[in-house]
Amino acid sequence: MTGRAAPPEPITGGAAFPYWRISAYYFLYFAGLGAFLPYWALYLESQRFAPEQIGQLMALVAATKIFAPTVWGWLADRTGQGVGLIRLAGLAAVAAAAGFSRVQGFWPLFWVTLFFSFFWNACLPLFEALTLRHLGRAVQRYSRVRLWGSVGFIVAVAALGYALRSRFSIDCLPLLLWWLLVGLWVISLVVPRAEWAAEVSTDKFWRIVRRRDVLAFFFVVMLLQLSHGPYYVFFSIYLDAHGFDANHIGQLWALGVIAEILMFLVIPRLLKRFTLREILLTSLLLAAIRWSLVAYAVEDLMLLILAQCLHAASFGATHAVGIQLTHRYFSGSHRSKGQGLYSSTSFGLGGALGAWAAGAAWEPLGQQAVYAAAAICCLVAWPIAWLWVERGIPSARACAPRSLR
Repeated sequence: MTGRAAPPEPITGGAAFPYWRISAYYFLYFAGLGAFLPYWALYLESQRFAPEQIGQLMALVAATKIFAPTVWGWLADRTGQGVGLIRLAGLAAVAAAAGFSRVQGFWPLFWVTLFFSFFWNACLPLFEALTLRHLGRAVQRYSRVRLWGSVGFIVAVAALGYALRSRFSIDCLPLLLWWLLVGLWVISLVVPRAEWAAEVSTDKFWRIVRRRDVLAFFFVVMLLQLSHGPYYVFFSIYLDAHGFDANHIGQLWALGVIAEILMFLVIPRLLKRFTLREILLTSLLLAAIRWSLVAYAVEDLMLLILAQCLHAASFGATHAVGIQLTHRYFSGSHRSKGQGLYSSTSFGLGGALGAWAAGAAWEPLGQQAVYAAAAICCLVAWPIAWLWVERGIPSARACAPRSLR
């Protein structure tokens, strides 16, 4: 060890964009998420964990996103070995996931979950940075690649929901998750490298972070993901308590992701007509409506379906906006750290606080009140975004070179 940074990875200069290999990675990553998010709480409930313990374990998965993406993003920018780190983290996640079916009790599962999520949560932000580097100046095409992750999520949710209803026990979930992670790691071996550390930033990383508009943006996405905490942790349990079976629960989850896919398909056109700021503000209001419907209209199937369709706004549109704003704020050699910080703040801090708070309040305050509080989080985020998130952000069409329009 000389203490010197490793040379940057080779540049894929002139090569065609590796659409299907990158899309396959997104597909398998979110297929694993589709097996985990809707059903892991049900699996924990089947293992006789209390709601508070379920909330704590799910919060742990989100809590590692507070520091893991930033740590791994810093390593990627420091060493220039982004793809190698994606492969390393994926392999470590495979090893850790093997422990899910071999341990019993809260604390053994706690440590396995901590180890697993530290590596699993590193993969996506590193891969997001890699994808954006492959896209180059055509960053507005990101959603056309990311939608395959949503497809993978739907396939996993629907297939697992049918399997649990017809022939399989939920005890099979850890083994299925392990196989999906193995497939993800194999795909990472064929994803090509891209330019990683050749660019130089003209500003200091923490100087960018301390800007008022950047701080406001991160606070808004943190509140938005906090509002999703009750959904990701307890939505399946919530529906089960209101008489929905596993198959219908899976279909409602899938409906939300179908809406997300449609948003990813149309958002390049929306970005030609509206600014990122306008899309963000509208999506926050629609997210508040969504959680209000979940809180007060769970018995009305049509309104519940409408609430799931609003996932297009509460997640699809806001995530597309978040990725592009982060890409603008953090240029050059800060891009991996920037994407890591976005993931840490939103899905990490916001997700962990949302999961923990939902678990702590689920029984004392009641299910309805928890989802009502989620709506309030979005309403609090709206004026912050309106006051401080950059005004006058040009549309994607205005920023894109003519050759990319």
